[in-house]
Amino acid sequence: MNDPKRQVSIRVLFFGAARDAVDSNQVEISLDAPATVSSAFRNLVEKFSDLERFGRSLLFAVNQEYATPDTLLEENDELAVFPPVSGGSSCDYKCPLDFFELTTETIDVGQVARRVVLPECGATVTLDGYAREWTKGKRTLYLVYEAYEPMALTEMQRLGAEAHKRFEIAHIGIVHRTGRLEIGETSVAIAASAPHRQAAFQACEWAIKELKRTVPIWKKEVFENGEEWVTPQTGAGQEQGQ
Repeated sequence: MNDPKRQVSIRVLFFGAARDAVDSNQVEISLDAPATVSSAFRNLVEKFSDLERFGRSLLFAVNQEYATPDTLLEENDELAVFPPVSGGSSCDYKCPLDFFELTTETIDVGQVARRVVLPECGATVTLDGYAREWTKGKRTLYLVYEAYEPMALTEMQRLGAEAHKRFEIAHIGIVHRTGRLEIGETSVAIAASAPHRQAAFQACEWAIKELKRTVPIWKKEVFENGEEWVTPQTGAGQEQGQ
């Protein structure tokens, strides 16, 4: 008699619109070995048919690193399923005075700026993205930001490392809000210091574009007559206040 096929048990996390589709933050599933991201997703679609509406647009991460459909899954792995946030890679870069944070508290933009001020720098540039009231003729009541926190912090650190390679900056810091934001509240503050101001300006502009593109943070706009997760198809990359 043949031995029964080995099973692989994994934990699946859902974020943004994918979480709404399954009406759950996380589930546990068992798969026949060898298991892959692709086989896991087929299993999930069988259980949660609403996931089919995303087509091939959903992205995946295994143990907090971006993954492809053929990535192998092992016992007790963590698989994250989320709407478009493209690219990404892990990074071991660390700079003692750089900082990358998520917070549910109000962001003090001035305080963020002062954290990167050093005697050798001639300029500090700070970008303040905040929640605005009107988007494409629709009145926004408030925003909700959600993050895959450990992976988001890793991606923000990677952005810091890349910013140092691209621009002549001394230090950079990024602080992003999560949870509910009222109109006018800061959603993200980016501060860069440099010996010369041009590099600081360039670093901030580049960092906000890359943050929207690669960091797993999603925004829901709540309107007077409904709500909507912002995706690349419906306006992602157009930060509130930008």
